[in-house]
Amino acid sequence: MDLRQMEYLLAVAEERNFTRAAEFAGISQSGLSAAIRSLEEELGAPLFDRTTRRVELTEAGRALLPHARQMLGQAAEARDAVVKASREVTGSLRIGAEQCLGFVDVAALLERFHRRHPGVETHFTQAGSHDLIGMTRSGDLDVAFVATTRHLGALPHRTVGHESLVLLVSADHPLAAGSSAGEVPWRAVENEDFIDFAPSWGVRALNDEAFDSQGLHRHVRCTVNDVHTLLDLVRRGLGVAIVPRHVAAKPQAAQLRALTVPAVTGLEWTVSVVSSAWDRGEAPAAHLLELLADLVNPAAVTSPMLASPHDNVDQTDTSILARS
Repeated sequence: MDLRQMEYLLAVAEERNFTRAAEFAGISQSGLSAAIRSLEEELGAPLFDRTTRRVELTEAGRALLPHARQMLGQAAEARDAVVKASREVTGSLRIGAEQCLGFVDVAALLERFHRRHPGVETHFTQAGSHDLIGMTRSGDLDVAFVATTRHLGALPHRTVGHESLVLLVSADHPLAAGSSAGEVPWRAVENEDFIDFAPSWGVRALNDEAFDSQGLHRHVRCTVNDVHTLLDLVRRGLGVAIVPRHVAAKPQAAQLRALTVPAVTGLEWTVSVVSSAWDRGEAPAAHLLELLADLVNPAAVTSPMLASPHDNVDQTDTSILARS
């Protein structure tokens, strides 16, 4: 058993789907399946019950899961202890992020960073992506995790992941009962009341552009700055919402119905990390980005996150991926 197999085990266990788990772990589906089969052969027991629609842990898989988490946690602590002992980093770090990004758990990242570099004073700001980009451009933030491709311009940025959008409706909404295929055309929701985020949020711009591209108008009834408030308002029947797929998987959305909408070319939920610290190797922000690279690619702890700040390579890892 190795750490990579444990990461793949966790990804499949949490996604319950080999295709999504492979996308999440940044590996081909065949590679992930081969790694799981190799682990099952080594242990002499199947870890997952596989059907055409669902993947579930077997009793053996459930028994292994806490040990997999423990192994990964101990490996992370070991790496952090070595870094803390060999490098003394001081100064301040100003980091910002939009809420519920879906690809990176910023709180977990900050915890790991503080464990490695307790001498750094950390300041965190939560805001909409467009506001965060402005703060980064003005020098008020060192690192920002944003969910938009707009307004980035020449700011150094690297893509963390992509995701599709889904339509959320209450369980008793007519669309929930009338769409057996699960896909709803854009025109079918033109006259609906919408719950959406403030204009500074990345997904708000995506939604506005999607309707504009179809030549349709929509009415935003409620504007919020919190994911859980949005879900609560949809549940209470005050409107429908279009959100990134991971939001529909939150426990608070369990009573809602998630329906797909036709993809619009060029419009996709994209999470990026924005920073000028790649050019400042000893700055605290550069060490945060190094840690992010470690978490994105644990097999290459010392390698840069990506080849270039503008390569837009989609890499993800279950160590920091947020499913909250």
